[in-house]
Amino acid sequence: MRRYRPTINLMMRIICLLVTVGILCIHETVPVKAAETGQTETSTVFHPAGTAQTPDELDDINSVNSITLTVNDDNGQLNGALQILLTLTLIMLAPMIIIMMTSFTRIIIVLHFTRSALNTQTAPPNQILIGLALILTFFIMEPTINEIYETAYVPYQEGQLEQEEFLDAAIKPLREFMYPQTQVKDVELFMDIAGKTWDGQTLEEIPNSVLIPSFMISELRLAFWIGFMIYIPFIVIDMVVASTLMSMGMMMLPPTTISMPFKILLFVLADGWALVIGELVETFY
Repeated sequence: MRRYRPTINLMMRIICLLVTVGILCIHETVPVKAAETGQTETSTVFHPAGTAQTPDELDDINSVNSITLTVNDDNGQLNGALQILLTLTLIMLAPMIIIMMTSFTRIIIVLHFTRSALNTQTAPPNQILIGLALILTFFIMEPTINEIYETAYVPYQEGQLEQEEFLDAAIKPLREFMYPQTQVKDVELFMDIAGKTWDGQTLEEIPNSVLIPSFMISELRLAFWIGFMIYIPFIVIDMVVASTLMSMGMMMLPPTTISMPFKILLFVLADGWALVIGELVETFY
């Protein structure tokens, strides 16, 4: 019985295939024709395949896939395809801009140190910390964003600025935000690496390739310093709990198991989130 099973399966497949072909053969053919619009004797194919002889004729065939620019008295207007391309490019660059040129780096590092000092592992989770950091970033950067919109985006849309002028006007508020948060020694470090001179006072002489990494290093240094200050009271609690357990002879009990509830209690009673976030936001003003 097992010997003939493959043969039976093959016969069943052949029968199903024949039935399907028979249904397709006896099915009534439905005629399809184009709707009559205008003259039916004139062909709608203006350029048959393979008839293009010059680049101009090829561009005429591919007119749908082209990107057009309308220029009037030195004021350019982008068509929809190019505007979508520029929008997608800005969306891809948005995470890099937020991380490297805003207050996001300092905020997320300080919030991470706060969670580590409480020793609560994943409470609050990473999603909440990142969301809180983004909200605080937009809160701090709101004046800068408004300035970019008013001084760069609106004049560019009205045709008052060219593309290069738009980029310079858009980056200027970000540079004015980063410069006060950047330490002079970090700027001098990258100026020396780049082989350039700087008087130590003028912002216009600092290129973006120097200002951005200098700002990042300054943000990391300040964020780690704030994190160290947050750790101090919680380290004191760990030391007190560890000393108490050793004096009671309970050396096998992990001190973190006992100290974590006291850390949370102290943090809640002192309104820790308001203190940390309030002092953190004030460091940018």
